Amino acid sequence: MMIDSGSIKRVYFLGAGGIGMSALARYFNEMGKSVAGYDKTSSALTDKLINEGIDIHFNDTVNDIPLSFREHEGTLVVYTPAIPDDHCELNFFRKNAFVMLKRAEVLGLITRDKKTIAVAGTHGKTTISTMIAWIMSHTEDSCNAFLGGISKNFKSNLVWDEKSEWVIAEADEYDRSFLHLYPRVAVVSAIDADHLDIYGDMEALHKSFGDFVSQIRDDGFLVIKKGLPLNRQALNLRRFTYSLKEDADYQAFNIKLEHAVYTFDVKTPSGIIKSVSLDHPGLINVENAIAAIAVTHQLDCDEGIIRDSLAVFSGNQRRFDYVLKTDKLVYIDDYAHHPREIEATLMSVKELYPGKRITGVFQPHLYTRTRDLAIDFAHSLSLLDELILLEIYPAREQPIKGVSSDSILRHVSIKNKMICGKSELVDVLKQKQPEVLVTMGAGDIDRYVEPIKNVFS
Repeated sequence: MMIDSGSIKRVYFLGAGGIGMSALARYFNEMGKSVAGYDKTSSALTDKLINEGIDIHFNDTVNDIPLSFREHEGTLVVYTPAIPDDHCELNFFRKNAFVMLKRAEVLGLITRDKKTIAVAGTHGKTTISTMIAWIMSHTEDSCNAFLGGISKNFKSNLVWDEKSEWVIAEADEYDRSFLHLYPRVAVVSAIDADHLDIYGDMEALHKSFGDFVSQIRDDGFLVIKKGLPLNRQALNLRRFTYSLKEDADYQAFNIKLEHAVYTFDVKTPSGIIKSVSLDHPGLINVENAIAAIAVTHQLDCDEGIIRDSLAVFSGNQRRFDYVLKTDKLVYIDDYAHHPREIEATLMSVKELYPGKRITGVFQPHLYTRTRDLAIDFAHSLSLLDELILLEIYPAREQPIKGVSSDSILRHVSIKNKMICGKSELVDVLKQKQPEVLVTMGAGDIDRYVEPIKNVFS
């Protein structure tokens, strides 16, 4: 089935406010299809989708589905695994034999006949994807992109240029979603323990990444972080390694930090790209930039365009996102929800603000992830001076007996630590008067960013 065929007139999204789903909703809206959908709660993103002409409601009832979308003929239904099996609208579409596809399947079909750059990894996907898209948008080839965050440069999670043959897409390992992609170019940035509720063990996770890499087209290539365990699967591919400091095909050196701006040179297989600057905090983002440089350099993008684009790259919302920068408080919000991401974020904060008291608020995401990685979370969060833990955000999961935020807290080595209810968070922060504040998590912690900002503005 080709979803851009004339037979599809309407597209209905179950979970329309999700970051990946909303990018697809915007795509179909751009294509001139009628688009509507459901989400559990309203948000700034659903507000924007509604303003763009997409009909979204927030009650799980068939009566709220627009009449035309209840017509079987010409309607495509897109859903995510987060929608529960007892969902009324989901079951209406199932019982009436609508064409139903998962988000990952739809993305695979959209990109099937395009030159696709797929960015995979347990962290780093969104920033690397957005960097590649930002660089390529300044070239004659241009690009399309489905991003896992709202780019501050593009002001959207969809980049659309119907004249371009290139599509940049995040390749999500959850539920093996990335196996729907057959890219011309692939990036693998990290393979850390995650989604073990799906994979069971690290061997299965590694195998899935290997299967993804094996789907790269014969005329394509792989860009992989130096040291990741996929060498065997990549033997028959053109492949290029990248690293922040290790010897690799693409490697940063002469890294300097002045006034929160990084400058560095990049060794490439054909020479050196000198004086790259990145006004985007954190050494992890220098590493992400090396991956983006490797891809675009191999696609023969002009070195001047690469350098100039990265110099004005602004990042994504909720990716080391400065909320406040005053004499009294620096407030950074970040999507970090895995121990390695938290560690990278906090190490960057400590580098930028040495000697400052760093207070962190973390909302664990998923009971299974908390169960599997509690000690690793505790180790990373112990980099803070003060820790405030919120209760677990369950997303698609039911509670697991014996698993709570205390599973993390009791292993945290710092003395200033506590568990706090969401309704109490703003008052607790008022009392603590932090010098540097970092909020982290992938749940609904983002809903507290504005209230916190308003207190300290």
